[in-house]
Amino acid sequence: MIQVLEATMQYNKGDGYVGKVGFQVEGHKLPYEITLFSKNGKEWGYGLFFLKESGNEEQLEAVEEMLEDNDEVFEQLVDVAKSSL
Repeated sequence: MIQVLEATMQYNKGDGYVGKVGFQVEGHKLPYEITLFSKNGKEWGYGLFFLKESGNEEQLEAVEEMLEDNDEVFEQLVDVAKSSL
């Protein structure tokens, strides 16, 4: 359902973990980027954006809903970012 295009994560004592994952969702025209942040590496906050250019807001909202409802997909994105440390 999703294909990871790129992933990065950094850690420092002041900010904790900050990462980004670029990904494509099957059936969506444009790719997305999720920015991940956590002080302790266990509880994650995020921001969701289009990767390179603005696109269909309804599709962006659908991805947001998918991330809220499907912990497995969200955890997959976190794990990909963490693996780049």
